[in-house]
Amino acid sequence: MEEINDREQLNDFLKMHELEPIFNEELLPHLSLFNFEQGENICSQGDASQYMYILVKGKLKIYTNSVEGKTLILSFKTPLEVIGDIEYVQNIPIINTVEAVSSVTLIGIHHHWLKKYMSDYSPFLQFLLNIITQKFHLKSNSMSLSLMYPVEVRLASYLLSVSMDESDSQMNEQQGSVNLTDTANFIGTSYRHLNRVIQRFCSEGLIERNKGSIIVKDRKGLRKLAVQNIYE
Repeated sequence: MEEINDREQLNDFLKMHELEPIFNEELLPHLSLFNFEQGENICSQGDASQYMYILVKGKLKIYTNSVEGKTLILSFKTPLEVIGDIEYVQNIPIINTVEAVSSVTLIGIHHHWLKKYMSDYSPFLQFLLNIITQKFHLKSNSMSLSLMYPVEVRLASYLLSVSMDESDSQMNEQQGSVNLTDTANFIGTSYRHLNRVIQRFCSEGLIERNKGSIIVKDRKGLRKLAVQNIYE
C-alpha cells in the first residue's frame, strides 16, 4: 500500500466520479488517496474496521474464508464502489477480505472524521443509502442469474472477471494459479463438471491451461459466450 500525497490527483478523481457534492468542506482535508498493487489486501476478514474506501480505479475481488479454511469468492468490483460502508454503519469488524485484482486506487476516509463531520450530513447519508441498497439489488440479481445460466456461461463470465480489467492496461494476461474447487463453489457446480467445461474451452481455443494456470486466449469468444458479466 502507498499513500499518494497528491491533492490535485485526488480532486481529479472526486470530479471524475462526481463525488464532490457528497462531502462537506470540513471533511475534504481529511480525504486520503491510496494505491494498492495487484494481489495486496485492502482489508482482511475479522480485522477492526478503521477506514471506509471508495474505489476510483482498478478492480477488486471480495471473498470470505470459512472456519475450515476454505475460500469462497463472492464478487468482483470496479469503480465506483464503496468498501467498508456496512462496517462503518454497523460499527463491526471487516466482514470479507478485499483484494486488489489489478493495481487499484482508492479514496480512504478514517471513521473518526466520518463520525465527526458526516454523521448528520444528508448528501453523504443519501450516498451511503444508495450504495448499500444497490449492493443488495445486485447481489439478488447475481444469485438469480447464476442459477439460471448454464455452467459454460458462468465460467466464461468468471474468467473475464478474474483475468482482465479494461481500465488498467497493466493487467497481467495470465490469471495465475486457479483453485478449481473454489471456482466450482463460486459458480455453483461440481469440480468434475467444471473440469469438463475447462477442457472444452481449451479445445475450442478460448483458454489455455498450463501447470495450474489459465491464460485467456480469446476474450472476444468468452465475451460472446458470457452474454453479460453476471459477477460484476
